[in-house]
Amino acid sequence: MALNLSQKQEVVAEVADIAAKAHSLIAAHYAGTTVSQMTAMRKQARETGVFLKVVKNTLAERAVKGTEFECATDKFTGPMLFAFSLEEPGAAGRLIKDAAKTNAKLLPQVVAIGGEVFPASHVDVLASLPTRDQALAMLARVLTEPVTMFARAIKAIGDKQNGGETADAAEPAAETA
Repeated sequence: MALNLSQKQEVVAEVADIAAKAHSLIAAHYAGTTVSQMTAMRKQARETGVFLKVVKNTLAERAVKGTEFECATDKFTGPMLFAFSLEEPGAAGRLIKDAAKTNAKLLPQVVAIGGEVFPASHVDVLASLPTRDQALAMLARVLTEPVTMFARAIKAIGDKQNGGETADAAEPAAETA
């Protein structure tokens, strides 16, 4: 179905708004993907904070103009599905990687993050990035490790010093009969 000018402007405005807020972009060829596969991907995208949209390449090029994803516009060729990560950079990578496992027709073409374009093989790298919660847990573990090691060292010194005294106190008193 062809879009009229006002509909095209709405699509460009919507994608431009999302692109301005997004952390990463993955563009993939989707030709041959079934409706049920697309529906499942869209459902998963909503749950994981990914904006998923099929847009004509010329409209996508206009939408990302002036954003950090403008560098990827020369790679927009053929029918493309655009996945923008809104909450965490790796979300779109995980979505596309998971969907591609069951759909051989879904072929990532472009990965863009931080104003740089990477080849499609970087979807795995992007997908392996930790989630926000995982990153916070790793940070907490790194920050608490020195305190934990210090506490263990103090406890070991205390146990070593009290080792001789507790052995003497542990001997039972001789019973008199």
